[in-house]
Amino acid sequence: MKGPGAGFFQVLQAALKELPFVAENLGVITPAVEAIREQFGFPGMSLLQFAFGNDPQGPTFRPHNYSRELVAYTGGHDNDTTVGWWTSSGVGESTRTAEDIRKERDFTRAYLNFENEPINWVFPRTVLASVAATAIIPLQDVLGLGSEARMNLPGTISGNWKWRYKPQVLTRELSERLRRLTLLYDR
Repeated sequence: MKGPGAGFFQVLQAALKELPFVAENLGVITPAVEAIREQFGFPGMSLLQFAFGNDPQGPTFRPHNYSRELVAYTGGHDNDTTVGWWTSSGVGESTRTAEDIRKERDFTRAYLNFENEPINWVFPRTVLASVAATAIIPLQDVLGLGSEARMNLPGTISGNWKWRYKPQVLTRELSERLRRLTLLYDR
């Protein structure tokens, strides 16, 4: 169903002045939707997990192609955690073959220039170092959690949005590591 379009946002802008929105422009987005996003200066989204596979849009998700007017994520609420994505075999949960996964991992290592550093710290470092105005790192990635901590599995009707963290897992060591990265990349 067609939405209200630019008129809706004009009314909001008149009332609020600045519109604090991020436009989820992932997947198939029409030119009309992109025009509204650009008209109102809504930042788009980029998920680093999408940068390395067979998707023809993959290059747009690579940090060297980011624009300043972007919100960069390691992954999103509809994706596996970064550790879950990295360790996935693809069997039963994906359309990726074992060969696709091998190529994706090889390309990821080459592009991000790492060998054995934990992927849940490689990805945050990458989005924090990017030119994107905003970088978001899901807590599951900070904690290095796998698929068991996935937030949502699109197309399923149960088991979603139940993951919760326990306060004691936010350690001083994690805090210090995030602090160093934040300061290093002027965030």
